[in-house]
Amino acid sequence: MKRLFIYIIGIILAQGMAAQTTYQPSDSVKICQLLRQANRETTVLWLARQFMNIPYVAHTLEVNDDERLVVNTRQLDCTTLIETVTALKLCAQQGKRTFADYLAALRLLRYRQGRMAGYPSRLHYFTDWIRDKAKMQLVTDIQQPNPPFSAVQTVNVDYMSTHPTAYKALKANPALVPEIRASEQSLTGLKVSYIPKRSLRNNALLRKVIKDGDILAITCNKKGLDIAHLGFAVWRSNGLHLLNASMLHKKVVEEPMTLYQYMQKHKTFTGIRVVRINSLNSKN
Repeated sequence: MKRLFIYIIGIILAQGMAAQTTYQPSDSVKICQLLRQANRETTVLWLARQFMNIPYVAHTLEVNDDERLVVNTRQLDCTTLIETVTALKLCAQQGKRTFADYLAALRLLRYRQGRMAGYPSRLHYFTDWIRDKAKMQLVTDIQQPNPPFSAVQTVNVDYMSTHPTAYKALKANPALVPEIRASEQSLTGLKVSYIPKRSLRNNALLRKVIKDGDILAITCNKKGLDIAHLGFAVWRSNGLHLLNASMLHKKVVEEPMTLYQYMQKHKTFTGIRVVRINSLNSKN
């Protein structure tokens, strides 16, 4: 797995990342500082907590007329927080220390099979992200045991293709919509197991299944969507909590209420999928 990662990183670096990247000097400074502090044993939660109180801002990737790799550590949404921290974790595990290393890891995560080929190559639906990164052996899509994975989601996504004017790139270039529709159709019909929100209790089974730093993807019953929100798992004495870029709090926070309590306040939230960042130091 380690060789696979290094090989893919080498290919991506050769594609001339710098000319296709949007960032500010403060972004590269922060990333390099974190990579200097991190090591192979640095946890996901330590990395995620370095972004506490960063403002929540939506649509930070939609700033260019053409598709570019956007790095923005000054403003985060739930997806870019996950990608930023995961890219840092992949670099730390491999002893990578440069901003170019980080850009390579971020591109590897954000685009289908790590190849940036225009707006449709970005993984817009998180089900697509999970499937693609699991194929690349970068994450593990955990769907058992049952219980607590006792519910099944049948994916049915079409929100982007049916609301193209809500997306800058699709509004400017309607010719991209068929490609987006094709990716939606490739996802629609997939059946995935998840933990229903009624089962998110503070018990030994859940503590065994979910680990600190796991990516939690909140499933929903909103028409045309698969995942409503993302965050990292944080266990406290009173139960499971969510570290997330919060629209409600308008910043990155560890939710003060338990995840069980949080989920009950959102009628469209149905449960969680659990995704674990793989250890690239392992031999398997």
